[in-house]
Amino acid sequence: MPSSADATRVTFHPAHSTSGYRAALLLLIALAALRLATAAFLPLSFDEAYFWLWSKHLAISYFEHPPLIAFAIRSGTALLGDTELGVRLASLFASLAASWAVWRAAALIFGGHSRAWTACVYFNATLMLASQGMAATPDIFVMAASAFLLLAIAKLQQSQDRRWWIGVGLALGAAMLAKYTAFFLALSVLVWTVVTPDGRRSLRSPWPYLAATIAVACLLPNLAWNDAHGWMSFKYQFGRIAAGRPGLQFVLEFLGAQIALASPCILLLGAIGLTTSSTATALRKPLAMAVALVWPAVAYFTLHALHDRVQGNWPSFVYPGLAILAASVEPIGGRWQGFIGWIQRSALPAAIAVLFVAYLQMWTGLLVHGKADPIARMTGIGLDRVTARIGSIAQARHAGALVTTRYFMSGWLSFYVRPHLPVLQPTEGFRWSETAKADEALLSGELLYVTERPDRELGEIKPYFMSIKPLECIPRTRNGVTIDRFCVFSLHGLRGGEPLLSARIVNGAR
Repeated sequence: MPSSADATRVTFHPAHSTSGYRAALLLLIALAALRLATAAFLPLSFDEAYFWLWSKHLAISYFEHPPLIAFAIRSGTALLGDTELGVRLASLFASLAASWAVWRAAALIFGGHSRAWTACVYFNATLMLASQGMAATPDIFVMAASAFLLLAIAKLQQSQDRRWWIGVGLALGAAMLAKYTAFFLALSVLVWTVVTPDGRRSLRSPWPYLAATIAVACLLPNLAWNDAHGWMSFKYQFGRIAAGRPGLQFVLEFLGAQIALASPCILLLGAIGLTTSSTATALRKPLAMAVALVWPAVAYFTLHALHDRVQGNWPSFVYPGLAILAASVEPIGGRWQGFIGWIQRSALPAAIAVLFVAYLQMWTGLLVHGKADPIARMTGIGLDRVTARIGSIAQARHAGALVTTRYFMSGWLSFYVRPHLPVLQPTEGFRWSETAKADEALLSGELLYVTERPDRELGEIKPYFMSIKPLECIPRTRNGVTIDRFCVFSLHGLRGGEPLLSARIVNGAR
């Protein structure tokens, strides 16, 4: 427990006394429990179901991302089975690890625990951590790597022991195994090394180069996979850089998403902390790495938003640094003193209000309905009735397999339809290079084609079958309001030809 001197050093922060620390700890436990309960309750999103399919076919890399998410899901399902909580278990642990790393890094940066508790609470009170910390996606692992990167640099500066560069290399390596946004972390380390005295002095030793070697070694499996697959991941991910059309619409969307995901006051405090910590004098201080973590990403995503959409989760890795910067804000004299104080007092209540609304919608769906409900639209809420009906139709007709033409449908059908049937994917083979092809015997029997958009997608199947008969459109609903419809068609009489003869069994043997 911190000393009384430490506890009173910064009286304007929420956790400034022993009772404040206890309250902060209880809040952190409550938020972690909420993530756990929601992870067990909420059906999988289509991306989570897709990544779960990856975990059934482990490989050194995949089409969209490096392999860490597949191995993480596999570790959770090995313990808890193919359940929602099993799929998300590793992400929950990663959110706890990231929270500890933010707390510890902040304690080293600020020289005490008062602001460290504040930074950790701010980090956990963001909707970004609430959403990514219970979802089986690569973002939480990059967030955790970012937090441990800050911790390694803080230890390096505090101890002047350059062996902590090994920690920097391991954090970068973990990020490289998770998602391509890891390149921003590497860029941030490079910026910190070049602009700070501690960083430049380190270049005279072998340790930064060892860190770079570790990071590159973790990237090598991905490079090998891409070399064997025509560099498809790099073409897909980096092809987005120049896509889209110029305009301010996406900039406003980007800003609005971050206001919601960080909460307004925490984002504003983070921006103030970033601005006041970006001077030449401040770059000599321990906060410099948090500054270096945030600025390159803010600059790039703002430029990207000038011509194309930036998904809200893309900057997730800056949130450990953002929380620490938000906790660093000092009172400002003059006319701004009252405003800064009000923002600091309002930061946690405003963030809790945002979380309350988000969790209320996740659990009840009372606030927004139908297609306007983003949680229902992206997750499998209401899918149990749909998949039960699809399973009944398949059993009654003795169908040999289900056919889809979109990856999100492949994941959901594979995870939720009972009894389990082979799920064939004839149109996106680039996503399923690790899976087996369907044999002609399977294709020659009756198949069931499932689609949300028959008007757009049925034409992709028609040339390859002599008979396509509509069977039923099953609404997916929440609180009595339709989210979407899953239409089922009977397929008979295979005509052959690509891509059907190259269709992949995406869920393999179970």
